[in-house]
Parts: sequence; C-alpha cells; structure tokens
Amino acid sequence: MRLVAGLWCVCCLLLQAALPAAEFSSDVPLLQKEQLNARFWQTKLVDGDRLLLSAAQITQRNLQTFALQAEMQPLQSLAAHYSRAELEKIVLAVSGIPGSSRFYADGTELTAADWQRYQGLMALEQLAAETPLQYGLVVKRTALRAFPTDDRVFNAQGNKDLDRFAETALFAADAVAVLHHSADKNWLLVHSVNYTGWVKAADIAIGKKQQVLAYITAQPFIVVSGAKVYTAFTPEQPALSELQLEMGSRLPLLNPAEVGFSVHGQNTAASHVVRLPVRSADGTLAFMPALIPYSADVHQGYLAFTSSNIVQQAFKFLGERYGWGHDYNGRDCTGFISEIFRSFGFLMPRNSGQQGNGAYGTNIRFDVQSSAQDKLAAIQQAQVGDLFYFPGHVALYLGSVENQPFMIHDVNTLVYPTADGKVYQGKLNGVVVTPLLPLNANAGQSYLDVLYAIKSLR
Repeated sequence: MRLVAGLWCVCCLLLQAALPAAEFSSDVPLLQKEQLNARFWQTKLVDGDRLLLSAAQITQRNLQTFALQAEMQPLQSLAAHYSRAELEKIVLAVSGIPGSSRFYADGTELTAADWQRYQGLMALEQLAAETPLQYGLVVKRTALRAFPTDDRVFNAQGNKDLDRFAETALFAADAVAVLHHSADKNWLLVHSVNYTGWVKAADIAIGKKQQVLAYITAQPFIVVSGAKVYTAFTPEQPALSELQLEMGSRLPLLNPAEVGFSVHGQNTAASHVVRLPVRSADGTLAFMPALIPYSADVHQGYLAFTSSNIVQQAFKFLGERYGWGHDYNGRDCTGFISEIFRSFGFLMPRNSGQQGNGAYGTNIRFDVQSSAQDKLAAIQQAQVGDLFYFPGHVALYLGSVENQPFMIHDVNTLVYPTADGKVYQGKLNGVVVTPLLPLNANAGQSYLDVLYAIKSLR
C-alpha cells in the first residue's frame, strides 16, 4: 500500500512538472502581467527619486488644505462647547434619512418605523443646553457609521458590498473630538480630522485635550508604511497583542531604556518601541508600550515624497478586497488614495467629491463643454502620482504604455463595450491596475466621458 501511494505521488509530481505554467489571463482589456508590478512603472520614471515636496512643504500644504476645505476639521481649533441647536444640526446632518429607499440584506425595505428606531438611537432628547467637547484616541481600527448601529442596509440595486450606513474607518492612534453619545451609550458621535460619524464607544479612550493633541504631535515617531502592520504578540496585554495598524498611522517612539529594554516579557533589541493608547476599564485614556518588529514595513518619520515612492505605496495594496466605506477590513477608492498620501504626511478630505472638487493642490478641471481631445491632451501632460477624478471615484495615474494611460485604483465594478456592440459588466472588487480609455464608469459612459478633474499634489 505504501509503495502504491509512493508511486502515485511520484507520478503526480512528474505530471505536474510536464504541465505548462499557467498563462496570465484577465477580463481587463490590455492588462499584462508585468504591469501588476511596481517596478514596471518605476523603471519608466525619469528622476523618480527626486524629492517633490519636503516635509515642511507638506505641512504647509496641509495648512492650506484646512483653510480651503470646510469639511476638514483641525481638532485643536474646535469650540470648547456646543449648544443644543448646534449639536442637533450636526447629528441630523450625519444621520439624515435618505431620499431614496433602503433595504436590508434579505430585500425587506426599511419602513418609517425602522427609521424612527434609528433616530431614537441618536438620543436627541438627551442633548443638554450646552455640551462640553471631549477628546479621545482610537485604540483599534473601528468603523465610523451614519447611524449608531451595526445594521447593514443597501440601496435599490441591492449590491451587498455597498453598506449605505458605512462611512469610513478610524485607525489605532487616530485622534477624535467626542460630541455626543447614543441612547444606549454604546456609540459615540465623533469628529475626526476629516469626517464626522458614529463609532463604538469601546474603541475610544477619553482623555484631556492637551494629552490627546500632545500624543499626535509627539517626536520622534514612526509611520506605518505597509498596507497593514501588526504589533508583536503578547499574552500579557491582549489589547496590544498583534494589533492591526494601517498605512499612514503615526506612532510615537519610546527609547528602549525608558522601558528597561523589555516590553511585556520580550527584549526590545529587535523591535521599535512605540507608545500606544489603551482604554481603561472606566473608558479613560492611558498609554502603554508595544513592540513592532524591525522586520515590519514601517519608517522613521514620513516617507520621502517621490514619484517612485508613490508607486511603491500604491502597489502595497494590490489585490486587497474593495471595502466601501472601509468595510471588509479594507478601504474604498478614496481610502486607498488617502492612506497612500498619508504615509508622506498629507491630510486630505474623505470623500471623492470633496477631494476632486477641492481647491487644494494643482487642479485641471473639465465640464460638459470639454472635448475628449481636451481631456486626452491634459492626460498626456499628467505626471505619475496625479489623481484622476470621476463622479464617485478616484484613481492614481501610473503612466502610459503605447499611448494608453493606465491607473491603479480600488474599484467595485468592471464595465466596457465589447466588439459586438454589447456592454460587458463584471466585477473588480479590489485594488487593480487598469487602462483608462477602454473602460466605462457606468453602462453608458466611459471614464474619459465623465473625467472631471486631474489633481496634482506636487
């Protein structure tokens, strides 16, 4: 029996060796396997390692962005108190009832009673005449939602990948201002630097304003430069064990001597020692050291802002599942862009429309009067790392191959006309490289048709 099994294994190995290697195949037009590698695009760059903006210039750019974009909220400049009327206006803006129908996963349409139940969770009747602002730090990746609930709802198209209550995500070590709480006290309404919504109270540690602001500006620091990085395992502190950290997160460094060259039973010699926020039993903010191995993809200080690094950072997400509103432990098109540029120190609006219509950066804009030739001429002048904006979507320009512009983006759908006059409708549902010109943004319009802005952050 052993001999037969052994001969079968040998035959299998011989058969496998005889089979030709699988050829690359894709339903994405014009896509070649070599284009799915950052080096393919980096080797096409001229002077790709040239510094485009210094750290000081990026800081100045951020100040300009805050001045130009009303949706950006520097936490240190928020009012100390909010009146009942001010808070009610904010809550209703965040948790407004949409004008079109919403459905649960089983196809049941939300009723007036359902919306009334969600509105009840907002606890508007509990608003005081004046509410003092609180501050906190996020202790682990958490969803920021339109209503204080985990319920998932969808629009009439019923795409289960697009939860319409999902807005974005906050990451460990992000700072927030806390405005209000839900009726059950399980959710908090928070301002982040670029968005407002509901997060689980268990994921926020409440501290003093100066304590929180000092943490997010502390020196020295490392930046997470990988798509995802994890702290070292520790049985002693489960909240800090293998904690997921996201690209662009800024983490203050500790000197190993400060912790006696040991953290949670592990020597510090092969690791960065970072200071992370933790939530005490009473919900208040405390700090503890944690280890991030030297082998992890992190960088002391922000990455140098170069064309080559932009491409490198983008490709670290290649193949990640698309996550509307940062769902599925991933990100969507604007999250993809924001995290890439956050690793260089940039702060940006959250939504694609806010980004694309925003006045920050250098912008080329198109309207209904713009011809295809106008747009193609502008694309030919675009530089690698520039951003292409379409209604509800954004992509990063990689360069051209035989005069065909290519982009990398985090995208749900794949639509294009076929030679027989039909329209191919498929799924991408992830971070992928595609050509621009053959693809449609929807069944009736090409990406070129609806391109409305090209933005450069150089």
